[in-house]
Amino acid sequence: MARYLISFNDGAMDHIPAEELPEVGKAAHAVLQEAVDAGVWVFGGGLQRQQASIVATDGSVTDGLYPETKEVIGGFVVVDVATREEALGWAAKFAAGCRCAQEVREIMADPEMEEMLRRADRRG
Repeated sequence: MARYLISFNDGAMDHIPAEELPEVGKAAHAVLQEAVDAGVWVFGGGLQRQQASIVATDGSVTDGLYPETKEVIGGFVVVDVATREEALGWAAKFAAGCRCAQEVREIMADPEMEEMLRRADRRG
């Protein structure tokens, strides 16, 4: 299994009239429930429209995006599926529900992190 980030850009849903947003929310939550029921849902959510904070390696904090940033994420879903094709299928469902295009990226596996999580689960 591999984890995939399915995301859309901030403003990608701005074309949707306000009176249709409840319907879009219902459709998006239906796909979310389908992903939960299928056992592929890991985590996700929409991001608040707000100024980002950048925390530097020295701990200093500045407001604003990285200078080279052109677009920011408006929402995301992480799914755990067997293939990229399956992730693309879920992205198509979320795109239809949210009425906006979705970007799909595989999340790199980190065996050390997985081992840390396994050890933490044994302590609980």
